[in-house]
Amino acid sequence: MNSSCCNSSGLPVRDSFNAALAKNLIVVLLCTGINYINSSLVFTFFQSQTFRENPRYVLFIHMVLNDMIQLSIAGALHVVSYVFYTINVSLCCLLLMVAIFTTLNTPLNLAGMAVERYIAICDPLRHSQICTVRRTYTLIALIWVGGALPILPDLFVLLATEPASFFHSTILCSRDYVFRHPYLLQKKNVSHMVYLSLVWLTLTYTYFRILFAAKAASADARRARNTILLHAAQLLMCMFTYIGPLLDTLLLDIFPSHLLEIRFTSYLIVHILPRFLSPIIYGMRDQAFRKHLKHHLLCTICLSRAPRRVSVKKHSANIPST
Repeated sequence: MNSSCCNSSGLPVRDSFNAALAKNLIVVLLCTGINYINSSLVFTFFQSQTFRENPRYVLFIHMVLNDMIQLSIAGALHVVSYVFYTINVSLCCLLLMVAIFTTLNTPLNLAGMAVERYIAICDPLRHSQICTVRRTYTLIALIWVGGALPILPDLFVLLATEPASFFHSTILCSRDYVFRHPYLLQKKNVSHMVYLSLVWLTLTYTYFRILFAAKAASADARRARNTILLHAAQLLMCMFTYIGPLLDTLLLDIFPSHLLEIRFTSYLIVHILPRFLSPIIYGMRDQAFRKHLKHHLLCTICLSRAPRRVSVKKHSANIPST
């Protein structure tokens, strides 16, 4: 989302000061609020040894941390596009690499969580042997490798095709502006289709296998089936990252005079909304996690109020009696 865009005639279109201020306040407040909730989930996870020894929660907290990184970079780039408009290409490239890593990590992490639920329901006797914490961390490392594979060749092509002066210049920080070689644009679309197709197949397979296992009306099987459905909804929102440009084009054809509003709405749907689902799926829906989260939040509130009560007592003790 940029503070300046070009309309169909090629003329720049800019937000007014009030509109730019309102949009940035909305983005900062949303990013801060979601990251605050996510940081509470991370704190709850590390305070409980039970969660740290459960592969399911290890994968979940990895996704939460991944979303926090992605959301922070997306929010920072949004504000920077209004304040500075352009930034150094080398810095932009670094931020984009991390943002792309974390964006691709999310669907891969969802697939890993779905497979873990499938093993827990369909092969419970071997679940503790297959899904160990050590193997879970190995899977997380493989997820990062899988997220890096599509973008690292783009970096090598960029270094080979662009002059050194390009990396010292300033640019509007967008992937299509930095990795602008036509080959890279086509490769991006193909790699996204391959990744999403594999993840969709994984979710579909695990869902129907768990669905058949749920015929015995097992409560765990029903919960696992509903969890995978929520993962599918989360993956569907992640797909907005790839269909966002097409959606923008369609909406601009219908509402050509609302360019900036469409771009801002698309930014919220693509980058903010999917990151709001993770706390809901586990932090609020999971009973065990919700119980520990409430406990830690209540303890935090009590500790924050305790010094004030002590100071009030000391103050009242110093007041002379009349």
